[in-house]
Amino acid sequence: MDGSGDGNARRSEARRGAAALSGDDFRFGMAGKRIVVLSVPAGAGHVRAAEAIRCRAAGAPFDADAIHLDAMDYAAPRLRKVYTDLYLWLVRRAPGLWRHVYRLTDAAAPDGRWNRLRRRIERRDSRALVRRIAALAPDAVVCTHFQPAEILSQQLAAGALACPVWVQVTDFDLHRMWVHPHVAGYFVASDEVAFRLRALGVPAAAIHVTGIPIMPAFSRPPERAECARELGLDPAITTLLLMGGGAGLGGLGAMARRLLAIPGNFQLIVLAGRNATELAALRDLAAQHPGRLAPLGFTDRVERLMACADLVVTKPGGATTAECLALGLPMIVNAPIPGQEERNATFLLEHGAALEAGDPQALDYRVRYLLAHPAKLAEMRERALALGRPHAATQVLETILKHTENQDAVI
Repeated sequence: MDGSGDGNARRSEARRGAAALSGDDFRFGMAGKRIVVLSVPAGAGHVRAAEAIRCRAAGAPFDADAIHLDAMDYAAPRLRKVYTDLYLWLVRRAPGLWRHVYRLTDAAAPDGRWNRLRRRIERRDSRALVRRIAALAPDAVVCTHFQPAEILSQQLAAGALACPVWVQVTDFDLHRMWVHPHVAGYFVASDEVAFRLRALGVPAAAIHVTGIPIMPAFSRPPERAECARELGLDPAITTLLLMGGGAGLGGLGAMARRLLAIPGNFQLIVLAGRNATELAALRDLAAQHPGRLAPLGFTDRVERLMACADLVVTKPGGATTAECLALGLPMIVNAPIPGQEERNATFLLEHGAALEAGDPQALDYRVRYLLAHPAKLAEMRERALALGRPHAATQVLETILKHTENQDAVI
């Protein structure tokens, strides 16, 4: 904060000007606060966590003026290519190379030559983002990706930003590039991530173990029978959910065909995301297995699919993992992205909420095993429920608003 009443006055004046110029729906809610959430579309998890915070902030009892921005919409095209196109190409096409990049950047000295050069380039290429944040004059900013957090950390150091900036880590792991000076605090998924932050010199009081924010719908689980009927499924039959992420990756058709060949009375939901080719193949397969396979494309109501399921087969992305845990849904994890998703998988395995399938034969065996041992599946469900944090977004906002109110009281 500014340390004087001038900071509040400047923010109020800037808001009125920004609203007049942009036509934004300028309003104050119960808290009278404007919160900006920044994400980067490097995978769906950062965006989903940001949208969960925005959605929760905009609703009762917070009723804040909540805005979610894609930081890359305000970046130079080359920066967007690095953080979205190049990243996604590496994790899909060259995962071994990405593992090497992940480790090198994690080990790099924060003040080393490479990081100094990178920060200089990113600062130049993010000027529009800085201007946009200044125009919005928020009371707080939450970053669900390290890149905008680093840019705003530099603004804080220069005295060019008056509001606190918070960092929401979106995996059960910590990469060094998430850690920046001058930020108000960190929201993390587990005690281990908190431990890692303290080991890097972050004060314990600035670390909050809240979990990964997920949409409010996951704190009010829908009724299984109703959701199953929507899909034409029998709620009394064991149901598996196969997910390939927002891009529908992972050879879902072949995996579904293999699972349907397993003996037993079970149903299969397959979420193909935006992969139209995969969805068409799955629909053909469903015609060969009437009443056993429900193929679906992209949906923003994944909680209704999870409510039908007894077991999910999925990549261990941070957001997907958090959603499954909130509903007590056991997992078989496969094809983790090197680095952060491998660490997510380790977390789940250590806590007994998941099994891992490294190849099709392992997947076949693990599904057969769990179908034959319902007590094991029930145990995994209990472990998942114990880890779930369906109210993470609420805890994040309560912490931010309490901090902001305390700062206002000091001023």
